[in-house]
Amino acid sequence: MKNRVVVSGLGVATAISSQVEDLWTRILAGESGVHPILRFDVSDLKVRIGGEIYDWDPSSHIPTKEIKRMDRFTQFAMVAGIDAVQDAGLDFEQEDPFRCGIILGTGVGGLGEIETQMTRLMARGPERVSPMTVPRMMLNAASGHLAIHYGIRGPNYAVATACASATNAMGDACRVIQYGEADVVITGGTEAAMTRMGMSAFQNIRALSFRNDEPERASRPFDLDRDGFVLSEGAGLVVFESLEHAQQRNARIYCEVLGYGTSTDAGHITQPDEQGVGAARAMSNALQNAQLNPDDIDYINAHGTSTPLGDKAETVAVKTVFQDWARSISISSTKSQLGHLLGASGGVELVLSIKAMLDSVVPPTINLDTPDPACDLDFTPNHPRQRKLRRIMSNSFGFGGHNASIIVGPYK
Repeated sequence: MKNRVVVSGLGVATAISSQVEDLWTRILAGESGVHPILRFDVSDLKVRIGGEIYDWDPSSHIPTKEIKRMDRFTQFAMVAGIDAVQDAGLDFEQEDPFRCGIILGTGVGGLGEIETQMTRLMARGPERVSPMTVPRMMLNAASGHLAIHYGIRGPNYAVATACASATNAMGDACRVIQYGEADVVITGGTEAAMTRMGMSAFQNIRALSFRNDEPERASRPFDLDRDGFVLSEGAGLVVFESLEHAQQRNARIYCEVLGYGTSTDAGHITQPDEQGVGAARAMSNALQNAQLNPDDIDYINAHGTSTPLGDKAETVAVKTVFQDWARSISISSTKSQLGHLLGASGGVELVLSIKAMLDSVVPPTINLDTPDPACDLDFTPNHPRQRKLRRIMSNSFGFGGHNASIIVGPYK
């Protein structure tokens, strides 16, 4: 019999706030974390806005000496991870290190470090490239540093499935616990792709919004006037535990992880299947894994990136899976406020979904002023809504055709 999996700790790093309760309050107030980019020169870029974390300072969590060994994406994971562990009340000195694990998602990893060292190479030659380049840029650096910090010696790896990375990582973490390989797993996602190279690449593929003059209104999922996503950075990490382990240590339990599903479009490398076939399969797989019916889901935190094709495809996919119940589900995209954190998005969105369930309130999709007729479900425009939420689904779909859905519900 598979172990039941529960959530006992939450941690975030976002452009709105890096404290879970404060972030949730600001989400319900309709605040946006999208603003002009200040960290690097954007004067020659076509897109000059994003979800940058202003005044980032991880020194309250990480010694200065260690900070210098880490790319920004690892720093985000360390801060969110440490906060999640503290929130869970875990003391890893009291745990079997081989029964604890870390599985994190990231779409890009240390892009900032790659860019920095390539600039050095071109300007000053190979001898000036830092010997720390590989340890900073590698995708598994974040999970590795967290393991070192806590002495965790169980399953530990990175998942890279573009924007589905965090949700795939959390699905893997759930299975690791279900099948008895670990009692505790720190999981979620982290991303710091907001660099000159990253911004240039995404703008040139025409994936981003060009609304530089009104950044707070640039991310507008399911709106007729949407023109692309807003690139953001940050992390969302959670602590998963077996129910038995959490009960033995009298942990505060937020919710239970009920199901997980994943699939691949096997179509275009960047564009989603227009009929949402792969996305629908991930959602239906999650329902089947959870042994739930479509009408058991009350809220979906949508992938909802604000791209013309993606939002339509997700709408079609939801209708395919939920049929008549689709119009009874409350749906929203918190990317309307946070922008798109790529491989970290699923982690942050699961945290917000859990808060929604606990507080019985659906967060809004801001900037949804002129609904797209092709996106005709209840996307909770502009204002939060009180509603009893029994079970929640969170969707993440990424470049490469990767799709992942995860379902949580109250612990009983």
